[in-house]
Amino acid sequence: MAYKSLDSITRSDLKALGISDDVSYKLLRDLQDIISNHSSATPPPERWIEISRRILHPDLPFSFHQMMYYGCYKDYGPDPPAWLPDPKVASLTNVGGLLERRGREFLGDDSYKDPISSFSSFQDFSVSNPEVYWRTILDELNILFSVPPKCVLEKDTSGDNPGGSWLPGAYLNPARSCLSSGSKRRSDDDVVIRWRNEGSDDLAVNNMTLLELRSQVWLAAHALNALDLEEESAIAIDMPMNVESVIIYLAIVLAGHVVVSIADSFSPREISTRLKISKAKAVFTQDEIIRGDKSIPLYRRVVDAEAPLAIVIPARGSFVRMNLRENDLSWNEFLGKAGNMRGVEYIAVEKPAGACTNILFSSGTTGDPKAIPWTNISPLKSAADAWCHLDVHQGDVVAWPTNLGWMMGPWLVYASLINGACMALYNGSPLGPAFAKFVQDAEVTMLGVIPSIVRTWQNSNSTSGYDWSRIRCFGSTGEASNVDEYLWLMSRAHYKPVIEYCGGTEIGGSFVTGSLLQPQSLAAFSTATMGCKLFILGEDGNPLPPEAEGVGELALYPHVFGASSTLLNGNHYNVYFKGMPTFQGQILRRHGDLFERTSKGYYRAHGRADDTMNLGGIKVGSIEIERVCNSVDDSVLETAAIGVPPPSGGPEQLVIAVVLKNPELRNHDMNLLKKSFNSEIQKKLNPLFKVSSVVTLPSLPRTATNKVMRRVLRQQLTQTGLKSKL
Repeated sequence: MAYKSLDSITRSDLKALGISDDVSYKLLRDLQDIISNHSSATPPPERWIEISRRILHPDLPFSFHQMMYYGCYKDYGPDPPAWLPDPKVASLTNVGGLLERRGREFLGDDSYKDPISSFSSFQDFSVSNPEVYWRTILDELNILFSVPPKCVLEKDTSGDNPGGSWLPGAYLNPARSCLSSGSKRRSDDDVVIRWRNEGSDDLAVNNMTLLELRSQVWLAAHALNALDLEEESAIAIDMPMNVESVIIYLAIVLAGHVVVSIADSFSPREISTRLKISKAKAVFTQDEIIRGDKSIPLYRRVVDAEAPLAIVIPARGSFVRMNLRENDLSWNEFLGKAGNMRGVEYIAVEKPAGACTNILFSSGTTGDPKAIPWTNISPLKSAADAWCHLDVHQGDVVAWPTNLGWMMGPWLVYASLINGACMALYNGSPLGPAFAKFVQDAEVTMLGVIPSIVRTWQNSNSTSGYDWSRIRCFGSTGEASNVDEYLWLMSRAHYKPVIEYCGGTEIGGSFVTGSLLQPQSLAAFSTATMGCKLFILGEDGNPLPPEAEGVGELALYPHVFGASSTLLNGNHYNVYFKGMPTFQGQILRRHGDLFERTSKGYYRAHGRADDTMNLGGIKVGSIEIERVCNSVDDSVLETAAIGVPPPSGGPEQLVIAVVLKNPELRNHDMNLLKKSFNSEIQKKLNPLFKVSSVVTLPSLPRTATNKVMRRVLRQQLTQTGLKSKL
């Protein structure tokens, strides 16, 4: 859609958007006032920030927000910023405050200017000076060591472990840092968890103080001791992310055991696979999952997986609603094993920095999932990312719909509690108005999302009428995001920034993200994560020059704080390093994502490297095509672009799988849609690209972490032919 420049917008344009005459008059008067107060030389970002703060609010039609945004940035070029940092409050951020205190010490008197101007230099410093940087951050986080590290990084000289050894000689327990008070300037009476159960949406939000959480974790840890498990036993958690699962998670870590993370959506077969790989000795689960008027028998799945000893928590009330296997325990029976230890401090089991604390699994689409151990350092990476990039600190309320089966579950625990913040947990679906109300009622200040959730909110208008003005920033992870969807998301909270956050389970956090000290462009990353150095590999497999724009597979400098160095069921070196190029004598670490570095220095994700296709000799990423197709027709909810080799051989053919907003429109004219796709793709990407076929689907196949499984679609289309319905 073509948008007008701001000075050519008329009342009839606003009337076409459904805006009344009296409101139109005021909006246009304010807009004209902004235009007249800014000269033609005023950068569009400054004009946009004033418009977003002075004119736009959530009650106006989103189409008007789009009119303002695109009108302001007409002819601007790529990567228009949707948010700018305010120099007046930059020093109030975690990193800004640190730089104001010690920036000259880190960067030199002549180099340091202010937190915004010097942020990129500080990011470079974090890579080139890991000893100083990480000691500083661990001190800021008040991490408790029973034995301090002899250094920060001990580089590998054998070639077996290119990532080196981090914090050698240190002993610690990350759960202890989560439950500590004084050093974080928080008191035992501070609320550290807010939650609500689905169906209780008109009741007040529940609160748990630090004192209450610590007491519950101690009790559960004492009960674990009473089970007489071996030291460092693997203990699984397969249940929704609620107050009980957080207590259990921290208790397992505090007691020196190893959490095995299993998502509550998994089938018995998937549960069994993870229990066997991890050699779990016990599993905590729930009798059932209640969603609305539906009941999902979770304990039955665990039994069908032939799980070891199960401790079963009731979904509602105090009692389990079903008969248990012999030797399995109800939650009350388990806590009863602690005897008279209620209120008695549990002394944390301190382990070496490199000891395993959590086993997580990748969501591979074929074969067994990769079993990735998190060490005691991984939680520190999660907390540091939150401190540096999402600016989480004491007084914040952090919500991120997730599960302990995926890395963002443990991430949320450590990112909030180590930083002295409160986590907000909604025990129910995050897709509807009830969750939006919870965000309002819990006074959430940092809301994490995945793009598909945002898409659902926008299409169902489920956030309408709720006040999200307390949100300071959003975080986004899981999949590539969409410009218009995230413009809409920002508009719900009066244009607070979205910090994109991309990494992986094996990283313990992110490698590319955003910062509140940098302009943020929609669906883009503004910086490598602190402590990380990124490389984009060219067609020859070698890194492009550091500042060069281009698209290619992304690789990492090998020294990444908190990243994995082993796999339980695979050869770590072969998976992440074998066959990779070197940089300044260091072999680079493989990640597998396709990334673009733009002319303005932003990074954009283009999906997995194996989600690229070759169309007429030109390499292109699926996500590039999908971004165009998703906005072609109002009936389209989402698309997947797949390159399919024809049965008789030859160049790949481009197939677009389409999910329609209204399933009843499955008989939508696909030929017309195909023509529209071709027109837009050839106009916006390449005139040589051509859509061969369009197929409709009720939904796209996804992994449990919400990544589109294009490989599965490719296999189905290759096997069944392009004319077949999927």
